[in-house]
Amino acid sequence: MPKFTKRFVEAINPDSEKTLKLWDSELKGFGLIVLPSGRRTYCIEYRNSDRIKKRLKIGVHGIVTTEEARDLAKKRLGQVAHGEDPTEQKKLVTLLPTMEDLALNYVERHGYKKRPNSLKGDLGLLKNVILPALGRLKVSYVTRRDIETIHKNLQTTPYKANHTLRLLSKMFNLTIAWGWRDDNPATNIQKYQEEKRDRWLDQGELDRLWEVLDLHSDRMTAYVYKFLILTGARKGEALGATWDQFDLEKGVWTKPSHLTKQKKKEHLPLSEKAVEVLQIVKKRTPKGSVYVFPGRIEGQPLKEIKTFWKTVLKEAKLENVRIHDLRHTHASHLVSSGLSLSIVGKLLGHTQASTTQRYAHLADEPLRHAAELFGSKVGQRIEKEY
Repeated sequence: MPKFTKRFVEAINPDSEKTLKLWDSELKGFGLIVLPSGRRTYCIEYRNSDRIKKRLKIGVHGIVTTEEARDLAKKRLGQVAHGEDPTEQKKLVTLLPTMEDLALNYVERHGYKKRPNSLKGDLGLLKNVILPALGRLKVSYVTRRDIETIHKNLQTTPYKANHTLRLLSKMFNLTIAWGWRDDNPATNIQKYQEEKRDRWLDQGELDRLWEVLDLHSDRMTAYVYKFLILTGARKGEALGATWDQFDLEKGVWTKPSHLTKQKKKEHLPLSEKAVEVLQIVKKRTPKGSVYVFPGRIEGQPLKEIKTFWKTVLKEAKLENVRIHDLRHTHASHLVSSGLSLSIVGKLLGHTQASTTQRYAHLADEPLRHAAELFGSKVGQRIEKEY
């Protein structure tokens, strides 16, 4: 049998009744299997350290070239010469967990620790970004370059890109703890600069919004928006709130740890207006409902409030306003009214002062008004003298 070449391999006529096995004349153990269908597969045949005869497929002709197959065969046969068993190594590689396995384990073993909305965001990134790019790769084979490529492809959406990077970093930290690999390829990759939204409603916009909500007093969702404006609460906190968390006589909302972002119990004082809204809601709530804002399905809270929000914005002639911006509106009006950032931070449930610092420039407004007040008095005096 001659040395395998592209011309020789492609010139072989398949036997319609049996499989042909051919061996290269130059490299001992390098073979070719030709099926009746014409499929040609390169392989090696060897004996391991226990003298057991084994065969390992190298690749299919057409997918790999003859010379590529020869190079792979030399490498594998070289491993045999050093006492290794390529077939067993291939089996072990096959058993290695893939990124799909990691995603499943992340959700099952870590997902329950996260807030529902946060987990929902992770699931979206896994389904639409991470698994399409890395799903079939073995966890141990994923490189820093693979992670950088995903991050770079999302550069037009910095927040999404950085969120993906944080998620991957957490997942690979878990693989280290589980013994799946020794390092984290997602660490020390520079994140993109994220621009925080600075959208909140001024007094005129807030008045228009409230008037529209009054027009929809027959809808429970309208009271959700009012409650968010008056408390600065997160949407998830409000929709998950139950009546046993409220003391309407004392005007206090005790948020349980599972409801807050920081996983800590919080006590929020309620304004008279907020209590008034809750009292109206309580009269409209079906008897036996534990949720402050019950949904259409008995025993479950209201879940979908985005669709009606579009209607409200159109009627109030407001643009580029998210439901979460009601929280920013609540905070910005408190700060611009003279309350300290630390007080506002406590009301919003911020554990870090830097989170509230985004409203710092508004704290100058009361000082500016005071300066203008004095300036106007001096101006009036000058005008009288002239």
